[in-house]
Parts: sequence; C-alpha cells; structure tokens
Amino acid sequence: MTHKQIANEILGYFRQEDGVGVIEVVLILVVLIGLVIIFKGQINTLLEDIFKEINSQSKEVY
Repeated sequence: MTHKQIANEILGYFRQEDGVGVIEVVLILVVLIGLVIIFKGQINTLLEDIFKEINSQSKEVY
C-alpha cells in the first residue's frame, strides 16, 4: 500500500457515519428517561386516574 492509499483509507474511515445512528438513539433515550424522572408524579397521577375510570366503567358493564 502506498502512502496515498493509506491516507485515503483513514479519511474514508472518519467519513463513515455508522455510529451516528447509535448516538442519536442513546441521546433520545436519555432525554426520554429525564422527562419521565421530571414528570414522574404527574404521570403516576394521570395513570391512577385513567385506571380508576376504567374500573368504574367496567363495573357498569357487569
């Protein structure tokens, strides 16, 4: 391999964007986990209200 071929291989390696998708997914997960931690109380209250409504409406069916 010549010096120019080696340089082209190295530049080609740095131009690859295969790892960008993984980084994006990790960043999205970090943001989502952060939002869940911040709004944990509101999410719990909302889910409790939803399940209370489901239970009350299911009793009407039976």
